[in-house]
Amino acid sequence: MDVLTVIVVSSVSFGRTVIGLVFRPYETYRRIVSHGRFGELALVAFLIVVYFAFSGITRVIAVFGSYCITLASFWLAGRIVRVKFHLGTLAIAWGYTLIPTLVWFLMTSLLYVILPPPRTTTALGISFSVVFLMFSATLLWWKMMLSYLTIRFVFKIDLPRIALMCTIVIPIVTAYSALLYYLGIFKVPFL
Repeated sequence: MDVLTVIVVSSVSFGRTVIGLVFRPYETYRRIVSHGRFGELALVAFLIVVYFAFSGITRVIAVFGSYCITLASFWLAGRIVRVKFHLGTLAIAWGYTLIPTLVWFLMTSLLYVILPPPRTTTALGISFSVVFLMFSATLLWWKMMLSYLTIRFVFKIDLPRIALMCTIVIPIVTAYSALLYYLGIFKVPFL
């Protein structure tokens, strides 16, 4: 296959996967873990780079640092919990958990342009804030669900071992996010 064909096939596959993540996340994650390709992950990376190119190269580096720290944390947790897994499969599946995060960052940027702060305490301002919080909570729930499915299908473990892995991973990722906040790179971590 030539390069153009690979790009088109990966783009179509990526689009179908994103739609599947919205409407059929369980089935989609089963397919990602068993048949995912790195070409699809490249499209996630491309979209993130395009978004953060407008924000600055430091943030692009920090985002990929967050991704690598998260993968390394899961690799370490997988070794501690003693489960067999493929790092490539983890990289692809975790890459798709960045879709809700990217949607949130895009929407907040768009809303900042459409309705810049300060927002008022009028009925319209409060309504906007409530809708924004509901939208953010929905995306957070989607992110948590995709993260759970990634851990469940990549590591093939039960809930108690998932909880154990999270007690290893969450402090590492939290410390990295706090460092980015302290350095002024991110106010909200891109995880």
